[in-house]
Parts: sequence; C-alpha cells; structure tokens
Amino acid sequence: MARAAVATPTHEACGAAGRLRHVRYLSPQWIDAASRAVASDDRLPTALAGVTLTIEQVVEGGPEGTVRWNVVVDDGEVSLSPGPADHADLRFTTTYATAAQIASGELAAQRAFVEGRLRVGGDLSLLISHQRAVAAIDDVLAPVRADTTYE
Repeated sequence: MARAAVATPTHEACGAAGRLRHVRYLSPQWIDAASRAVASDDRLPTALAGVTLTIEQVVEGGPEGTVRWNVVVDDGEVSLSPGPADHADLRFTTTYATAAQIASGELAAQRAFVEGRLRVGGDLSLLISHQRAVAAIDDVLAPVRADTTYE
C-alpha cells in the first residue's frame, strides 16, 4: 500500500521550532498534524504488522460542518487522511461535542457508545480483535491531542 501524501501545516500552525501550536480539533491543520504523527511514528509498523483495518470517523455539527477522516492500516503501513474511506471496516459517527469530549479525555468512548452518543457501524468484532492496533494509533495521536483546542 502506498502511503498517502502528507501535507505540512501552515506557518501559523507551527512555532519557531516546528512544534505544533494549538490547533482546533478537526480543522484542516489538525488533520494535517494527525496525518504527520501517524506517518512519522517508527513504532507503528511493528505494532500494526499483520493488521488490515480501515476506520472512518464521521463527526457532525462542528465548526467545519460534518468532518470525515479515516485511518487505513495495511500490514504495518498506516495512513490518516481527510474524507471518507473507500471501504470502512468500522465507522464511528457522533456529534462534534461528543467527539471533542472523547478526544479530550472528558468522556470514555465506551460510555458514549452505551449512552447512544457514539454510533458504531461495520464489523464490531474487529474492535476486539484489533484493540491493540487501535490503542497504538491512539497513543501516537496523544501529542496532537495535547496541542488541540476543543471549541
């Protein structure tokens, strides 16, 4: 699988040392930062070896309108891209407010699901069989979330 091209953030999104400055959750700059984090992490190929999985996130009602982004894992290669997935194995759909609470750590995804605030579509068994892969990607995105504002 070829890696997706990863855009660099605008000058306004980076500080003098190239470190990401605060960006709004799910803005184009946030998607760029998340893409770069996933593409540049040298631990993911090992952690995701043997995994084939496509996850799409649909977030409705945010400052950017409805935002779709996807993560594609193909035997250790991973990309995070804006837009819908060609074929999602799993799809998470929620409102911006709920997604921001989950991303910021204010709300557990499991609780949002149980409360009906997070809808999950696709093959749910993949959540269990690939929970380590999902956790590895989540860990790589932690520094991006630390530099994120949730307005």
